[in-house]
Amino acid sequence: MRTENPLGKKIGYTFAYDPSQLFPVERSLGRGALGLDGKALPFCGEDIWTAWELSWLDGKGKPASAVAEIRFPATSRCIVESKSLKLYLNSFNMSRFESPEKVKEAMVADLSRVAEAEVAVLLFGCDDTEALKAHRATGRCIDHHEADSYVYEVDASLLAHGDGDVTDETLCSHILRTNCPVTGQPDWATVEITYSGKKIDEAALFAYLVSFRTHTGYHENCVETLYTDIMDRLAPAALTVVGRFTRRGGLDINPCRSSAPTAFSNRRLVRQ
Repeated sequence: MRTENPLGKKIGYTFAYDPSQLFPVERSLGRGALGLDGKALPFCGEDIWTAWELSWLDGKGKPASAVAEIRFPATSRCIVESKSLKLYLNSFNMSRFESPEKVKEAMVADLSRVAEAEVAVLLFGCDDTEALKAHRATGRCIDHHEADSYVYEVDASLLAHGDGDVTDETLCSHILRTNCPVTGQPDWATVEITYSGKKIDEAALFAYLVSFRTHTGYHENCVETLYTDIMDRLAPAALTVVGRFTRRGGLDINPCRSSAPTAFSNRRLVRQ
């Protein structure tokens, strides 16, 4: 296991299977600022990663390729830093495995050890068009709304209730931009917000999402900020927030948080 974060550093690639490339990041580092207790989280959820660049050698040395879906429970002590996961997956490229099942078994064991929780892995064939097809975002898009002015630092006070009775609906937006806490590079995402409760003011929600424009944080922390701000300010009876981040380095990350246990689907969007 790595003891130094490889993000933002020039790293040599290995040509042998190497689980030590994985670097854990404790979830508590981001949750402390939100006042969250890792032992009593106010939400359920998981982080669904899609690894688009997975390849290895079979028992005879013939290259094989697949797409991997990786699910980390939100209750895990650690997340895995994304560059370290890429380095880890690259270490499979010139390593021999008897079967795809052996690749999966190795990934489950290694990632579960680093995350300190049970991680689930599925492998898909590169021609599995049904599993890998693109979808539209769920819900009504709010990106047509305008604000009198905009702020670019996270401001939960922008959130407000709108006119209307209690409702059940899903709202979505494609404009979320956050920034890597190490390199400063922008991360882009579509956000899907499903809730039950007093109607949310859509223009206010849009302005709030814009306020993340200069925010720095890992994908998981950004979605947990969205969830806690909406719950604290608007108190919906039920809430689910999903951030579907665009691909970087062959990986897309989709943190999902909900007020109740939910079966989350890994629905790839057009930008992913």
